[in-house]
Amino acid sequence: MSGVENVEVSADDEDIRLDRWFRRRYPGLKHGALEKLLRTGQIRVDGKRAKANLRLSEGQQVRIPPQAAVPAREPPRHVNQKPDAGEAAFVQSLVIYRDNDVIALNKPPGLAVQGGTKTTRHLDAMLDALRYGAKERPKLVHRLDRDTSGVLLLARSANAAARLGKAFQGRNVRKIYWALAVGVPEMDEGRIDLPLGKRPGPHGERMMPDEQEGKSAITLYSVVERAGNTASWLALWPLTGRTHQLRAHCAAIGHPVAGDGKYGG
Repeated sequence: MSGVENVEVSADDEDIRLDRWFRRRYPGLKHGALEKLLRTGQIRVDGKRAKANLRLSEGQQVRIPPQAAVPAREPPRHVNQKPDAGEAAFVQSLVIYRDNDVIALNKPPGLAVQGGTKTTRHLDAMLDALRYGAKERPKLVHRLDRDTSGVLLLARSANAAARLGKAFQGRNVRKIYWALAVGVPEMDEGRIDLPLGKRPGPHGERMMPDEQEGKSAITLYSVVERAGNTASWLALWPLTGRTHQLRAHCAAIGHPVAGDGKYGG
């Protein structure tokens, strides 16, 4: 059995609960065993005891005792769960690239990547339809928000998943997002460096600029096209991975994403 490990939280795991983070990385670890490791302080975050409902932040260090690093297996919920013919055809229609190591999907808006208490239809439950003759179903290595469309990469083997995971964690993957924004920024290119913190709002909790207690959040932007002074097409490069970072930053400079009611678009 290997010794204690310290794993850094990646940008893609920003704001995820600690227990869910463990379920994703160590699906063979039972809930009761996880609770015991937390209760006895064998699992720590940044050197401190932590509870299962702790929300993680990018860059934090999670102490992994050897008892937690049990051999990974496919989560039990997928053993007998296969998408029906309609869902299989749907998810296969999203494939835009495939080789022996990866599959790239064009994820549409409105489709959650993983399930939750109130989310029963999600991409994770459809992955069995993307085996294409492989012994294992492909593995998720990063996420996109439910309402975000874009390219989602899947790993077709444990080796590919490890390499992709390392690339994402080491920030060796360049992410570019496009957004239709209200109005046109004064500068064609810029850097938004505004710490963000959670605050209550009229449409529920949302991220707001918070210089005092907020977490560092940096976004680069470039104006690609403009429609007079009414709207602009922006290219956005997040250098950090805060929850709703791009939406909150666009709103903070006075040009929210069009149609984003939560942030004034």
